[in-house]
Amino acid sequence: MSSLQKKTDVILIGAGVMSATLGSLLKELAPQWEIKVFEKLANAGEESSNEWNNAGTGHAALCELNYTAEKSDGSIDISKAININEQFQLSKQFWSYLVDSNLIRNPQDFIMPIPHMSLVQGESNVTFLKKRFKALSKNPLFQGMEFSDDPEKLKEWIPLIMEGRTSNEPIAATKIDSGTDVNFGALTRMLFDHLKSNNVEINYEHSVKDIKRTSDGSWEVKVLDNVSGKIENHIAKFVFIGGGGGSLPLLQKTGIPESKHIGGFPVSGLFMVCNNPEVVAQHHAKVYGKARVGAPPMSVPHLDTRYIDNKKALLFGPFAGFSPKFLKTGSNLDLIGSVKPNNVLTMLAAGAKEMALTKYLIQQVMLSNEKRMEELREFIPNAKSEDWDIVTAGQRVQVIKDTEAGGKGTLQFGTEVVSAADGSVAALLGASPGASTAVHVMLEVLEKCFPQHMKEWEPKILEMIPSYGVSLVENPEFFQDIHASTAETLGLSAKELAYS
Repeated sequence: MSSLQKKTDVILIGAGVMSATLGSLLKELAPQWEIKVFEKLANAGEESSNEWNNAGTGHAALCELNYTAEKSDGSIDISKAININEQFQLSKQFWSYLVDSNLIRNPQDFIMPIPHMSLVQGESNVTFLKKRFKALSKNPLFQGMEFSDDPEKLKEWIPLIMEGRTSNEPIAATKIDSGTDVNFGALTRMLFDHLKSNNVEINYEHSVKDIKRTSDGSWEVKVLDNVSGKIENHIAKFVFIGGGGGSLPLLQKTGIPESKHIGGFPVSGLFMVCNNPEVVAQHHAKVYGKARVGAPPMSVPHLDTRYIDNKKALLFGPFAGFSPKFLKTGSNLDLIGSVKPNNVLTMLAAGAKEMALTKYLIQQVMLSNEKRMEELREFIPNAKSEDWDIVTAGQRVQVIKDTEAGGKGTLQFGTEVVSAADGSVAALLGASPGASTAVHVMLEVLEKCFPQHMKEWEPKILEMIPSYGVSLVENPEFFQDIHASTAETLGLSAKELAYS
């Protein structure tokens, strides 16, 4: 084993959509900087970003009920929905810039228009959905949303779901045609092809073993070449850890104070995939239901039209499970290895608090195939077992930390950046909405880690992302312009352009 030491400006750990996005932004903002990428697998986008490992939903809060909470007075809080929607608009703008600049091509290979729908049953849920619709439809970001509790109208919207439905229980749905299906695996691979053609050194089958600060404040990254067995030491002024579930153990190796008192809880997922083209052809929407009591937000049931390898597919799920691995390709020792003296109390507190989640996960793990079919039949009453196969989705690591609001050991749902005080290292932790908001999250990394450059970079950022720093909800005409131009560039449907 020989040891080599090489210097560079930026190291990106993990070849997922987050590193791809940050690398693409930096190549536009600081083209002279040298960037190296290290990925332990053989290709880009093989873990969380892979098309079979996530829901493929362009998360814009158009259909996800967990982004609109009902307050104690019965009113609907849409502030989180507005934030998520505005963040997704940033992603669409950046992707449009890349397409317009011929840096990536054929947007239909990674983004397609698809109606987004919310579907609920039961009187109280229908009342909630109606209130949610009224609150959202007044907002410019959600124009074009429709509501119906008329079974005949619902048969037009979702014939597969309504066929064979015998329950007299009230049922209602909202529908908005400006939703999207996003193949984050294809997008990630496109972005890495772009980076490779712009002299970014991408090292596949290279595992990061350690990260240590050097005497001058830089970072030394110890990397194992999995093929040759050689150990290399790379030194960089800035390191981004974008390794999905594998980010937490690497962040802990940095030893920065910000990495203390943070734990992670892995949740695995399964999807049911329809193998009958006749059934697939009968459904054209992403339909999100309501999470069961005690279920984590990422387990909201949904029936999704997907486009994978330019072929229409139909998926239902996710079903949650438990594995101690932090990545699909990880180790069974990941969870226990992440418990450190500084976070053990945080982890124990979470265990005591989250008994409902633990119970839910045990129930999910114990589900038989027929029980999964019963859940599917709540969406598709006539579903046949032989038409559906099971696919293992990605691992997600939910962040556990001490917060003022939730106290010790609070489980966090969402995506967050943890960075050193001097901005020399940053890590991305968490799960959904994740990839959909990659551009917003990576802009946050730039703001936290390169504040000294932001003023000089701002004109270029505004060229790439015109609404950067602007509230679209407070500037509806600006939103209309951006919405129309991104829809045109990304090849989204005419309905996308039909906003009044």
